[in-house]
Amino acid sequence: MAEPSATEPERPHQERADDAVIATRGLTKRYRGGQLAVDGLDLTVPAGSVFGFLGPNGSGKTTTIRMLMGLIEPTSGSARVLGRPMPRASRTVLPRVGALIEGPALYGFLSGRDNLLRYDAADPTADPRTRRERVAAALDRVGLAAAGGKKAKAYSLGMKQRLGLAAALLQPRRLLVLDEPTNGLDPQGMREIRTLVRELASDGTTVFLSSHLLDEIEQVCTHAAVMAQGRLITQGAVADLSAGARGRLVVTTPDAGEAARVLKEQGAADLVVDGDRVTAEPPERDLAEVNAALVAARVRVRGFVLERASLEDAFVALTGEGFDVAG
Repeated sequence: MAEPSATEPERPHQERADDAVIATRGLTKRYRGGQLAVDGLDLTVPAGSVFGFLGPNGSGKTTTIRMLMGLIEPTSGSARVLGRPMPRASRTVLPRVGALIEGPALYGFLSGRDNLLRYDAADPTADPRTRRERVAAALDRVGLAAAGGKKAKAYSLGMKQRLGLAAALLQPRRLLVLDEPTNGLDPQGMREIRTLVRELASDGTTVFLSSHLLDEIEQVCTHAAVMAQGRLITQGAVADLSAGARGRLVVTTPDAGEAARVLKEQGAADLVVDGDRVTAEPPERDLAEVNAALVAARVRVRGFVLERASLEDAFVALTGEGFDVAG
């Protein structure tokens, strides 16, 4: 028996600049075996943002993206992309959306350039007169101009990711959806993709970027949502999410052992000693008093600072658990 469609009836809709590019309400996906992959998701992606969709492996990110792109239907709830209901309005919406989901599907016996030519030829909205010019521009933009004539089966994983991103950039897009776009890339390649994402956003494209890498989200995204076990934990501006967690207290001293003892007495938790650095979750009291206690105990304090909370700190504070960065 087929799962019921949960899409809302399509209605006339005049898009406005301040509309959310993606909006879900109660979006839920339960598979036939009973697994609840996405549970009541209320997500809002502002126009013009670089939106990080953050969560460990199995948190429901890819299932959500597949529902947003009309690849699978939700069990209940609704999703609107570019102001239109999905999957009902797929034919209207998808030509304005570029997507790289679960890695690109490539013809190994064709060159990278010929793969893109074939992708573009399959797009009924693409102008064949500008096809070769647009393919060359897309290859150049992702750093594959020199490898365009090489067969795709000889591409590394990182090169395949770049080629998939090039396919998403063959035409101007209002929305770019990227599922783990830096997967398989070396550090230099990751930096290049982050720079490209920023450039696309500055050109007015909204970028929805799924990742299990907290550092990646923190470096490139303006907004983010955190998923865990199919549920939305929080969403908002990245700076606001980090601000919701306390930073780490860092004490630099040649008397690290004694400093750790005093900090523990003062109520600090999660103490870590690494050489002449002692880091800890700060106690709920005036830090000037903590510093004074260190000095009174004859600890030679050479540095005493509260580091800004990271997105990882916020995640741990929200979920009570560490983040699986292995993906």
